[in-house]
Amino acid sequence: MSNDLRSRFTGAALLASLALGMAIGALSPAAAQDSPVRIVYGFPAGSVGDTLTRIIADYMRGPLGRPVVVENRPGAAGILANELVKSARPDGTTILLTPLATMVAFPHSYSKLSYDPLKDYIPLVHVAAFQLALGIGEKVPARTVAEYAALVKKGGEYTNYASAAAGSLPHFFGVMFARTAGLEMTHVPYRGTGAVLPALIGGEIPAAVLPIADIGGLAKEGKARLLAVSGAQRSPAFPEVPTFKEVGYDIEGSAWYATFAPAGTPDAVSRPLADAMIAALKDPAIRARIAGLGLEPTGLGPTQLGAIMKADYERWGPVIKASGFKSD
Repeated sequence: MSNDLRSRFTGAALLASLALGMAIGALSPAAAQDSPVRIVYGFPAGSVGDTLTRIIADYMRGPLGRPVVVENRPGAAGILANELVKSARPDGTTILLTPLATMVAFPHSYSKLSYDPLKDYIPLVHVAAFQLALGIGEKVPARTVAEYAALVKKGGEYTNYASAAAGSLPHFFGVMFARTAGLEMTHVPYRGTGAVLPALIGGEIPAAVLPIADIGGLAKEGKARLLAVSGAQRSPAFPEVPTFKEVGYDIEGSAWYATFAPAGTPDAVSRPLADAMIAALKDPAIRARIAGLGLEPTGLGPTQLGAIMKADYERWGPVIKASGFKSD
């Protein structure tokens, strides 16, 4: 090989090596720090969770000093969004905001789930909590849970209760209530909250278990009656409504929204994201906006979120198994 040809070859190899190095660097977590952050939410725009995601994203742009965008990826009850984030590079540019169900309930109700919530993600921030409520139509002749239970025991139409989807947390909370109260109840799944509410108003269904944020408006308008809420304490939005424990039913089941990053994301990358979200959830104006959605802002960090997720995973597993329900 001539000296000229050897020189050309060596030069080309050097350029190729430099190009490869630059490409690898562009994909590294350090190089990704100036790229936009994408928060993936697995449900349509306009929902309570979507609004929550956008409130958080708007605030994060300031402390991070980089764009933060929300991407709605609806489909398969949130599973498509979980799959997308699971497969994303662990460089801090893609994170997931999701409700409890996709991380806690689905592993128990899907026999072949495409992700493992405990292995495929790292917890970031417990963003907000929300309670479920047992609500009845205004024409149902009951004022308390005990009176409603008495109607259910008589059979007939009062044995039916609705939720916004089969396999949802409200569905399983209804199962939990029925087991605890010794009732035979039939779950009637609807396609979204938008279908449940008019059915409750019109008397098509006598009762529903829904997030307070979804059914609270009807209660304030006098079109539905809230009998009990699912939290350990009463809801700040409806302090007059007792918890199930207060009226003699030893059940509890608050739900939540939280954020996660793909497994393998370094702490140096995930920590600033978590800190920006926690800062948002400490801001009084942000907290007020979230409370206005019927949610309780929390802002708990990765360790606390991991512990809550594990506890809820163990809490709901037996309930879902006992229901016999399989999403697939």
